Amino acid sequence: MKVFMGCVIALSLIAVGTYVFLDLGLFSFRADQTPSKFEQKYAMQVLDASTKRHAPDTRNPIPATDANLIEASKVYKANCASCHGDPEDPKPVLGSSFYPPAPRFLEDAPDMPENENFYIIKHGIRFTGMPGWGNVFSDDQIWKLSAFLSQMGKFPPSIEQEWKKGKNAAKSGNSD
Repeated sequence: MKVFMGCVIALSLIAVGTYVFLDLGLFSFRADQTPSKFEQKYAMQVLDASTKRHAPDTRNPIPATDANLIEASKVYKANCASCHGDPEDPKPVLGSSFYPPAPRFLEDAPDMPENENFYIIKHGIRFTGMPGWGNVFSDDQIWKLSAFLSQMGKFPPSIEQEWKKGKNAAKSGNSD
């Protein structure tokens, strides 16, 4: 019984200490500061686990046809490229200024399953600058973007040619 009470008291002290530490503002939320080793190690694991748990357990209902991928490339250039990059600007300054920095998809293509990309695009990621686009795009548009992301880095020639066109060409085709 004494061991049990000792564990309860120790856990209570840790909880109270953590609360006081956070409540006094001793934890910095600055975006221009290097994250702690703990945060570096566990933040992405927690994000990945949460995404896997909450993403819809379904396959992409939108086929990755040339027309759908071209439409998605235009939506991506108009709405996503300023943070995640495109052939014209693979390392955008805006995306680098977020904390954590937005992934640069031309350097590290998204490798999550399409249902997880759908979930992230639709709902966003808290404390990162990644907005939820569910109130801007239809589910069909988000599924097309998910297919586009899953093909990134391995586009067929027709899509690659469209992808490498300038942003002004993409904006003229944006139908959002």
